[in-house]
Amino acid sequence: MPMRGFLLGLAALCAAAAAPAAAQPHPQPPEIAARQYILVDLASQQVLAESGADQRAEPASLTKLMTAYLVFNAIRDGRLKPDQALPVSERAWNERKGGASVMFIDPRMKPHVDELLHGLVVHSGNDAAVALAEAVAGSVEAFVQAMNRQAEAWGLKNTQFRNVTGLTEPGHHSSARDVAFVAAKIIADHPAMFPIYRVKSYTFNGIRQDNRNRLLARDPTVDGMKTGRTDAAGWCLVATAQRDTPAGKRRLLSVVLGAAGDEARAAESHKLLNWGFSAWDAVRLFEPDQALATVPVWKGALPEARLGVAAGLVVSVPRGEGARLQSSLTRTDPLVAPLAAGQAVGRVKVATAGGAAVAEVPLVALQEVPLAGWFGRTWDALRLWIR
Repeated sequence: MPMRGFLLGLAALCAAAAAPAAAQPHPQPPEIAARQYILVDLASQQVLAESGADQRAEPASLTKLMTAYLVFNAIRDGRLKPDQALPVSERAWNERKGGASVMFIDPRMKPHVDELLHGLVVHSGNDAAVALAEAVAGSVEAFVQAMNRQAEAWGLKNTQFRNVTGLTEPGHHSSARDVAFVAAKIIADHPAMFPIYRVKSYTFNGIRQDNRNRLLARDPTVDGMKTGRTDAAGWCLVATAQRDTPAGKRRLLSVVLGAAGDEARAAESHKLLNWGFSAWDAVRLFEPDQALATVPVWKGALPEARLGVAAGLVVSVPRGEGARLQSSLTRTDPLVAPLAAGQAVGRVKVATAGGAAVAEVPLVALQEVPLAGWFGRTWDALRLWIR
């Protein structure tokens, strides 16, 4: 499903894709030993659980999600090629100091973009982050500015970047909700690049390093995404799992910030994901371009228009509640041409049997209806006047 709700930065997620989730009786999430967390169903674009998700926190190497997103953009736009060899600056080489995560590149090397991406994602290499940032923007500083412009364009109000690596620095912060947004954008906008996040180990220059995301080895449905740790941030993990359900493939995304240790961040993330799949059902209500109504159109070259939900609709409801959902639609009447495909002409509302709001999305024209000729318009104008 397209990233309908996430385009509002998850802050207004339910307003874009659903009515406020608080209107439903929520299953009680498990106790999560972390400072902040959030769990999102990417199929329905709904937040299933959260705690302190808008509190500003140090993101540590989760910062590299945004670093990677901008590099993926550069590859998509043709500004970088995966097999392109890049120089390694002294600045990138110096990232090896202080015990930071690195992929062990040095100025004598010219690694390819694809190698650096694996170093960035699998090794969480600070040196790879710097080398890629310099290749995309000319300097780390210019790249950081681009990161902040992107965050601002997305409306991420709790995110500000000072570097490309996630090292502790005054003014460098994000939140669980904002991190979830960036991770979801990678999945939605760069599906060809996303498989890098499931790579369990990578060898560069004879040095093998394992992915620090322990869940990749524990759960075959987990296929990403990113770890992070600094003394100030604690142990952090973004994890995503995709499982088959009666409604189709369903992907959940969890963000856990400030766990007590490596094992804790994995265990708490897994706990959240398993709870989301077991306590909630994803229900596919409408298919993309499925006609929910066919109604007359006045002054149109076509006598009728098919109305529906352009992207289809999947909702998340507490386990067992799907069969009791009720839907209703309201629409503009009379419907007068011209109509553009995708033009909103009403609303579709979904509620529980008890009347609690579950979702509200635009009802749109599924086809273009141009104006009729002069005679048709004149005749319908007269009929409308009589009506």
